[in-house]
Amino acid sequence: MDFPHHYSVRASAGAETDVTLTAAGIPALATASPAEFGGPGDRWSPETLLVGAVANCFTLTFRGVARASKLPWNALRCDVTGILDRVDRVTQFTSFDLRAELCVPPGTDCSLAQRTLEKAERACLIANSLKAPVHLQVQIVNECLETAA
Repeated sequence: MDFPHHYSVRASAGAETDVTLTAAGIPALATASPAEFGGPGDRWSPETLLVGAVANCFTLTFRGVARASKLPWNALRCDVTGILDRVDRVTQFTSFDLRAELCVPPGTDCSLAQRTLEKAERACLIANSLKAPVHLQVQIVNECLETAA
């Protein structure tokens, strides 16, 4: 895993069309402005993609950290809310609230589960690449009745 890595994405749009994101080997993704900025509100937007990237990266990072920590787990649900505000006349994300619900088998060391979630939050490369802070809230549940989709 040599660094640096390079990730290339192309955005294409007409004057009145969706923006289409493409990258090699990945299905195209139609995007538009969110409803808050006059868009249709029914497509992924740069804002929802960024918040989704935080949730996705945290989940994938947790998976790797849990494997290395030998933490047994059944499912993880990660809900992220990004707060967009104006600071000194600049619109920017000011914080991300990350709520993680981790389902573990009975008898699992909950302090290890807590530490693993916290380590994943500290190691998430997307969150580390943003200037807005991430606030982690954790809930650990034994014997989950439903699995994460």
